[in-house]
Amino acid sequence: MTGGTLVEHNLNAEGADQFILAGIGDANFRELETLFRVQVVMRGDQVRIAGTVESVADSARVVEHMIELARLGKSFPASDIARFAASLDARDGPDIRSDDERLRISVPGSRRTIVPRSEGQRAYLQAMEDSDIVIGIGPAGTGKTYLAVARAVAELFRKRVRRIILARPAVEAGENLGFLPGDLQEKVDPYLRPLYDALEDMMPAARVRRGIAERTIEVAPLAYMRGRTLSDAFVILDEAQNSTAAQMKMFLTRIGVNSRVVITGDKTQIDLPRAQVSGLIQVENILGHVEGIEFVYLDESDVTRHRLVKQIVRAYAAADERLGEGRDHERR
Repeated sequence: MTGGTLVEHNLNAEGADQFILAGIGDANFRELETLFRVQVVMRGDQVRIAGTVESVADSARVVEHMIELARLGKSFPASDIARFAASLDARDGPDIRSDDERLRISVPGSRRTIVPRSEGQRAYLQAMEDSDIVIGIGPAGTGKTYLAVARAVAELFRKRVRRIILARPAVEAGENLGFLPGDLQEKVDPYLRPLYDALEDMMPAARVRRGIAERTIEVAPLAYMRGRTLSDAFVILDEAQNSTAAQMKMFLTRIGVNSRVVITGDKTQIDLPRAQVSGLIQVENILGHVEGIEFVYLDESDVTRHRLVKQIVRAYAAADERLGEGRDHERR
């Protein structure tokens, strides 16, 4: 490491499998040192690279790719590192992964990864990469909530945000909230259960409970967001079709610094009284062209539940269309 100014650079390897990243006996790091004439050391979740400005810059691009592979649980031999470097030079950029690889969500602490299973889901995950506010609209079973929670958990574990906030409108859908047993929190918990289910599918239940106790994870009715500023957080508003126009405006104006927001909803399942306008429908009309807010539309082709769910969604959509045509005929 002679012939130039020496520098150090640290890369965040949070969520990466350290055994995969370093290799057996740190073989991958030794190969990097030989190829780029740098020193590579791992301390906790940080990879430190020391060398000349040029060698550190070149090797850092390769290490970033190695970290992403290690996060996905994809092992590689030390002999592949030279190929990574050559590929980077050929592509003139650090991102040599396929689109699907870039959109994979590695769940820290487990070997499982979550991948898009349709074109719509791929667009949805890409929007979460690119935009601060994403509004996902589509029928049940398309993965709107599940993928958003997966992204939130990954961001929390990688320390890109300090907390996850999950909110839902507590709107009666044929049931009567007042007659449910228990105090107010016990009454609204059944409405929030799907959010707990999604969290517990990504993390051990004990870790979820600890996160809630430490307030790094919050699951609450939408009404509880009033008067707050939601900073440094990944915020999800689920079932947004059941928010009123006033609630939606209130929620959107809570967003603080370094926060990412995902809003999900299904316009075919609005449970509000007929006289009230859905906040989801209104926001679609008002904010459709605001830069930084991305709308993603999913349909029955994106349904990933039981095979019959896709057919059920399609049948209901056809029935709604026939009903709409009948109303138009009556008006004429």
